[in-house]
Amino acid sequence: AVASAPPVHAAVVTVTGEVVDMACATTKGAAGKNDGHSACALSCAKNGDPVGVLTDDAIYVVTGDFIANRNAKLLDFVAKSVTITGEVTERDGKKLLNIKTIRVVGKS
Repeated sequence: AVASAPPVHAAVVTVTGEVVDMACATTKGAAGKNDGHSACALSCAKNGDPVGVLTDDAIYVVTGDFIANRNAKLLDFVAKSVTITGEVTERDGKKLLNIKTIRVVGKS
C-alpha cells in the first residue's frame, strides 16, 4: 500500500516585505536584512541560495519559477521592499510562497 499525503491547498495571498537570503535573515537577526546587508544578500541569491520574503509577522521561503536559474527573476528585488501576490502553502512548519507577481513598493 502506498501512503499518500493529504492534498495541499494553496491560499492566494498578497504580502509586503523584504526579499532576503534565508540563511542570513534567519541567523543574523537585524544584521541579516535591510540596506546594510544588500551586497551579501545579492551575492547569496546569485549563488542560488534559498531566498525568502520577510514580513512583519512571518518569513516565507520562495518556491516555483522565480527561483529557477539561481533566483534569476528575483535578483532585481533582493534587499528591497516588495509587494508580492502568490500562493502560500506550508510544509514542515515553513511557509512556502510561489510568487505570481512582484513589484517594488512605491513603484507601479
